Amino acid sequence: MNSKDLYIRLLRYVFPYWKVFAISLLGTVAFAATEPAMPALLKPLLDETFVTKNPEGLVRLPLLLMLLFIARGIASFISNYCIKWVATRVVMDLRKEMFDRLQTLPTSYFENNSSGNIIAKFTFNVQLVMNAATNVVITVVKDSLIIIGLLAYALYLNWQLSLVTFLIMPPTALVISYFSRRMRRLSHSLQDSVGDITRVIQEAISGSREIKIFGGEDYEATRFQKLNNWIRRYRMKVAIASSLNVPIVQVFTVAALSIVVYFASLQSQAGEITVGEFVALITALALLSSPVKRITKINVILQKGLAAAESVFQLIDEHPETDSGQVIIEKPRGEIEFCNISYTHYGSDKPVLHDINIKIAAGETIALVGPSGGGKTTLVNLLPRFYNPTAGKILLDGVDTRDTKLISLREHIAYVGQHIILFNDTVAANIAYGAQKTRPDDNAIRDAAKKAHALEFIEKFPDGMNTLIGENGVRLSAGQRQRIAIARALIKNAPILILDEATSALDTESEKVVQLALETLRSGRTSLLIAHRLSTIENADRILAIADGRIVESGTHSELLQLDGVYARLYKAQARHAS
Repeated sequence: MNSKDLYIRLLRYVFPYWKVFAISLLGTVAFAATEPAMPALLKPLLDETFVTKNPEGLVRLPLLLMLLFIARGIASFISNYCIKWVATRVVMDLRKEMFDRLQTLPTSYFENNSSGNIIAKFTFNVQLVMNAATNVVITVVKDSLIIIGLLAYALYLNWQLSLVTFLIMPPTALVISYFSRRMRRLSHSLQDSVGDITRVIQEAISGSREIKIFGGEDYEATRFQKLNNWIRRYRMKVAIASSLNVPIVQVFTVAALSIVVYFASLQSQAGEITVGEFVALITALALLSSPVKRITKINVILQKGLAAAESVFQLIDEHPETDSGQVIIEKPRGEIEFCNISYTHYGSDKPVLHDINIKIAAGETIALVGPSGGGKTTLVNLLPRFYNPTAGKILLDGVDTRDTKLISLREHIAYVGQHIILFNDTVAANIAYGAQKTRPDDNAIRDAAKKAHALEFIEKFPDGMNTLIGENGVRLSAGQRQRIAIARALIKNAPILILDEATSALDTESEKVVQLALETLRSGRTSLLIAHRLSTIENADRILAIADGRIVESGTHSELLQLDGVYARLYKAQARHAS
């Protein structure tokens, strides 16, 4: 998208607030009008007060000057307040649209983009966009009008001398054009670097224990400093471009002004212009320097904003998850069928799953076992459509899941994984998160916690259910976090359950308690279990051994032990390790 189209798109976010924006523009116009009025007052002030000694000018002209500055102050306040009001609204709307889109993006987007870069779009980039969408317009309008007003007054006083100022326009345009292109490139690189350093900080915070235990402080400090210095270097390049831009333009401006001063002095000595006209002309042309400088500087802000806007709009324009289904499932029985399922990750030519066929009865518990990287997690992720199969289809109660609305499909699936995600809120709020539609009361939350064997430790907290658990449950043990997650899944009361190595990170004592909670959770539900510890899935209705993306064995625990294949080897290896 070129700069013009990009800026027009930005201004569309201002349009809903056009009335307030128009008031700001009116204030800007009024403020700009006061600028040429100042040199215009100097002419009569000098000619009437000091040359002709007119006594009326002694009172009238200072009073007019005072009123002029009062009007200037009021206009400035109205302009600045209104534009800030619009700017904060634009930022709020942009962030909302970005966050709404973020919620609809497929899993692959988060796999391919670091969280640091995504966060930088919401924090750093959107602020630059705000400046480009609002402040730039006001500054350009204000300073353009000031320049036009001052030039018009100068032409009125002495058009021959004023024409000299037009000589600086071609070189000024060339300078601005060159630095615009350079600033845009540098801004892109700077924004990417800010995203990278945000990611490093985030990783250092979330991985603080790992960094300490493995002595990674120096490595992390080096990694951070490398990016920190990279950003410093880019900021210096931006500073050089910005610092050169303004003085070069000012040199052209002062050169033109010097020529005017020289010839105006000759005319004054020859008596062709009065003292008042001479001072007014020089003042008007001298006042041009500030708005020219601001317009040159605003170009830096504009290029930063346009580069940031490209990044923001890339997120907004990302394609959401495919959700073309129209079927709404009210109360599914929980019959699931994987029909000839194959899956290949985007950008890869190596299939992860090959011709998977599984038929699962309602209420049946299916365990998936096998070596790491065999495709177990990918397979269960196809059910809630975090990924879509490359070939084949998945049926829920005989209906293709692609024909089902995503929100309806996921409403009937609960999930407990190995890496539990909890929110920086109370215990009660984290459990209630599982029932977004029903808004459970305290009794329902307490009942879910009891069934998950979580109530026994929750009641020991000083604030009970109202205890804040910290970011991602940092104040809880691994077993406690797991039981909170099970309570969250229980309160959802979904007919289908996915357990992805839900006990693999627990010690033996915690595992026993969590296993009891999981048995309660699985009761009466169609369950898909991925298990690392095979002792936890011995009672599954069926166990599927998956290797290299294919189902190589299927049967009960005893049947697979008798088969003496993949499952039996894994089971015996774990038994030897345990003994």
